[in-house]
Amino acid sequence: MATPEVEISKNVLMDIAATTLDGIEGTEVAATPLKVGEVLRTQTPGRKPRALKVTREGQDVTVDVGLNIEFGRSLTGTAEKVQQAVRENIELMTGLRVRAVNVTVQNVCVPKGGQA
Repeated sequence: MATPEVEISKNVLMDIAATTLDGIEGTEVAATPLKVGEVLRTQTPGRKPRALKVTREGQDVTVDVGLNIEFGRSLTGTAEKVQQAVRENIELMTGLRVRAVNVTVQNVCVPKGGQA
């Protein structure tokens, strides 16, 4: 008896990455600026456009994310933590291989509820 194939949608991969990123203290996914003509074509209805992109080629996944990181945190240390957490969660939950998690620090921001 053949094992049935399970297809994992790109939206599921995006949700895994976004949920992982939401759980990392001191970071948030940056908003992506909309170009003229893109205002009505956001990523998914009901969601604000964010700097998060998942590309899949067969069993390989690449994640590109733009982050806002709180002032006072190590930019490289936080980026490495993000890369490791996203890679581990996608691989654990889907069995796919994450080739890369590319992090771009887009902004350094004041901590929520605090001062820099």
